[in-house]
Amino acid sequence: MPDITLSTLVLLCLAALVAGWIDAVVGGGGLLLLPALLIGLPNAAYPYVAGTNKAVAIVGTTGAAITYVRRTRVPVWTAVRVGLAALAGSTAGALFTTAVDEEVLRPLIIVVLVAVAAFVILKPSFGARAEEDRAPLTRARIVTAIVLVGGGIGFYDGLFGPGTGTFLVLALTAVLHLDLVTASATAKIVNVCTNAGALVTFALSGTVYWQLAALMAAFNLTGGMVGARMALSKGSGFVRGVLLVVVFSMVAKLGWDQWS
Repeated sequence: MPDITLSTLVLLCLAALVAGWIDAVVGGGGLLLLPALLIGLPNAAYPYVAGTNKAVAIVGTTGAAITYVRRTRVPVWTAVRVGLAALAGSTAGALFTTAVDEEVLRPLIIVVLVAVAAFVILKPSFGARAEEDRAPLTRARIVTAIVLVGGGIGFYDGLFGPGTGTFLVLALTAVLHLDLVTASATAKIVNVCTNAGALVTFALSGTVYWQLAALMAAFNLTGGMVGARMALSKGSGFVRGVLLVVVFSMVAKLGWDQWS
C-alpha cells in the first residue's frame, strides 16, 4: 500500500464507486478513475498508477457484465470474439504509441466526439430499440463488429485510450443494431477481455499496488453492479442521457488537456 492519508484513501474509494457506475451504464469510467489516482498518488510512477487503475476497473467491469448477462439477453459469444479482437488490436496499437503525437490526435478525437453528440441528439431513435428484436444478427454484421469494432477500437485503446468504453457502446449499437442497454452490456464483456490483457502485463512487471487496488475494487464493483441494474431498469433513454453527459465531459477533458 502506498503512503497516503486516510482522507485521500476515502476520496479514491468514492472515485472508484462513481467510476464503476459510469462505466457500467455507458463506459468512460476511466476518465474519472485514472485522474483520481494520478492526483491521489502524486509520487507514484505512472506504470503503478496505470496498473492499479486496471486492477480496480476489471473488477467493476466484470461485476457489471455478470449482472447484465444474468438479467437480460446479451450476445455473449459475439462479445467474447469482439473482445479477443480488441485485445489483439490494443496490443498492436501500443506498438505505435511512440510514433503518434497526442497533440495532433486530441483535436481529431474532439471533432469525432462532437459529431457523435450531434448525431445522438438529432437522432433520438438511435439505440432506442434493437433491430435484432425483429431479425437475428447476420454473419456479415458479426464479422464487421469483430474486425472494425474489436480490432479498430482496440487499436485506438492501445494507441491513445480515452473514451474507449463509450466508443464501444456507440459502435456496437451502430454495427450490430443493438439498443443502448444491450450494447452497454456487450461492451462490458469486451472491456473484461481488454482489461485482463493489460492487467496481466502490469502484474508481470510488478507495477500494481494490490492492497490499494483491492480496497478500491470493492467500491468499483458496487458502483458497477448498481449502474448495470439502473441501466436495465430505466432503459435506453436513461443510457442515452448518461451517454451525452459522458461525451461532453470527454470533450471538455480532452480540450483542457490540449489547450490548457
